[in-house]
Amino acid sequence: MDKPAPGGYAWFFMKSVKNHPRSFEENRYVYPVVSRRSRGISIGINMNPDKFCNFDCVYCQVDRTIPGIDPDIDILVLESELRVMIDLYESGQLQKHPNFEDTPLALLRLNDVALSGDGEPTLCKNFAAVCECVDRVRREPGRPKFKLVLITNATGLHRPEVQRGLGFFSSNDEIWAKLDAGTDAYLQKIDRTGLTLQPILDNLLMEGTKRPVIIQSLFLEYQGKGPDDAEIRAYLGRLAWLQKQGCRIQLVQVYSIARPPAESAAKPLSKERLERIAAKVRKLGLKAEMY
Repeated sequence: MDKPAPGGYAWFFMKSVKNHPRSFEENRYVYPVVSRRSRGISIGINMNPDKFCNFDCVYCQVDRTIPGIDPDIDILVLESELRVMIDLYESGQLQKHPNFEDTPLALLRLNDVALSGDGEPTLCKNFAAVCECVDRVRREPGRPKFKLVLITNATGLHRPEVQRGLGFFSSNDEIWAKLDAGTDAYLQKIDRTGLTLQPILDNLLMEGTKRPVIIQSLFLEYQGKGPDDAEIRAYLGRLAWLQKQGCRIQLVQVYSIARPPAESAAKPLSKERLERIAAKVRKLGLKAEMY
């Protein structure tokens, strides 16, 4: 792999991930980004064009003052956009797009197609059809190899529609599941949902006994305060419980805000605090990466 530009990955990501717009040219669903956690190009699929979500995270970057569009994804349009995007990558034209100027060569590889969106992707009505579509396209002869990644808050993993869709995931594909809190009170403060932690943990355990899962945990300062020591201990306790119950945690991503959120009261947590949290995760015997 080529070396990153002077200043390293950190320099580039600070420069390039300021915005992750879920739109590209005239596309309805498919958009490319350089992902700091994938360390490469991630082709995103907006599973929630209607912007519906069962979380209202204080750090969310989605502008909900602009109305969304029809929630039902047109699979034919999606497949056409995905094919064109992959063709652009294979031809080298995508890498020359102004969005990727000054991007180090090492980061211009296609890493994955990510099911994400302007809401919670597992609430998408035709989730399984989208998964089948992506899997069909990537199986075509001559296509570049890439993973399928689901980025989720884990609340809808139990839905039959989602389970059908996950049947198209290979052993190399990944589920990145959110766990931002150790207590219900902090969950309500940061993620602002009517749900409690237990169904989220149950879904993580359900999937984590089938395949390794990646936990993504965003910590921040909100209204001038970060999570206190008791909250971090509770969070670590949740991870330990999942381990004990047999959940295979491949990695814990400990990170903070990289782009301007909708709420100005949400600020990045310091690098030092993130490093301390990541170190405590590692003491549980888990692999942790800090962003």
